[in-house]
Amino acid sequence: MKEKILDYLKKEQEYLSGDEIAARLGISRQGLWKHIQDLKDLGYDIVAVPHLGYRFLSSPDRLFAIEIAHGLNTKFIARKIHYFDYLVSTMDLAMQLGMQSAPHGTVVLAESQTKGRGRLGRSWFSPKYKGIYLSLILRPKILPSASPILTLLSAVSICETIKKVVGLDAQIKWPNDIFICNKKVAGILTEMNAEVDKVNFVVIGIGLNVNNDKKSLIAQATSLKEQAGQPVSRIILLQELLRRMESNYFLLEDKGAQAIIDKWRNFSLTLGRRVKIYCQDKHIEGHAVDIDRDGALLVRKDSGLMQKIFSGDVMHLR
Repeated sequence: MKEKILDYLKKEQEYLSGDEIAARLGISRQGLWKHIQDLKDLGYDIVAVPHLGYRFLSSPDRLFAIEIAHGLNTKFIARKIHYFDYLVSTMDLAMQLGMQSAPHGTVVLAESQTKGRGRLGRSWFSPKYKGIYLSLILRPKILPSASPILTLLSAVSICETIKKVVGLDAQIKWPNDIFICNKKVAGILTEMNAEVDKVNFVVIGIGLNVNNDKKSLIAQATSLKEQAGQPVSRIILLQELLRRMESNYFLLEDKGAQAIIDKWRNFSLTLGRRVKIYCQDKHIEGHAVDIDRDGALLVRKDSGLMQKIFSGDVMHLR
């Protein structure tokens, strides 16, 4: 009901009488007043004037499910949203929900994480009300070996979103980091529950530095606010990201992995560079030539041999 009240109030710029709103929504004036008070407690600026009624002024900077769903118009992504002021980790909860048959496209959102995590057990700093920390549950009809394409899809979606909403050019450092001006602004973590020949579900975790202040970031990191020189609407950014994720998912289903890979190449920070890759207590050095259909990085070693790298930490040498 709160979502319906907000939708109704947001459509109008003038005051709306309580009698009119209550009648339209089929609730009592007392019930309407209670819902309005609950919305104000959440941080919504709604004024009430005797004999004039209610008027919506602004929303709080919170990633409430009712805010994200308003005008989102996706077909399956974020049709179900679990929102929390804080969590230990959105990934942990999303994996649990996946095991409990959460539907395809379910999103877990947190304003902060006490133990946000990235690849290889690393932590992800998640200050409250500053970034976007989400995990998306997908149930793709693909083989487990094809699942890395979902990481590439997510990276492309983040870059496209940043360009459209903020106007900044972001690039992808293989396999899962997003950079602006050679500083990390976002990371992706993909985990899977699968059988030998079947993916049960995949959880894609995304951490994106949005309005983090420079002093709170490590030297190698940045935020959209720092790069743009002004705060960025997290709601608008997240809505566009969810739309892009869905659009690219449909592209993957319709055109196959190559369509996503072609997009990925356009954003790559790694291809064409000399790299050193650390994996399994050894390192491989050479020229990053391309990625193949399963998302592996193809590196030409100095010997001339081509090596396929499925995972590892990449250092750009030049």
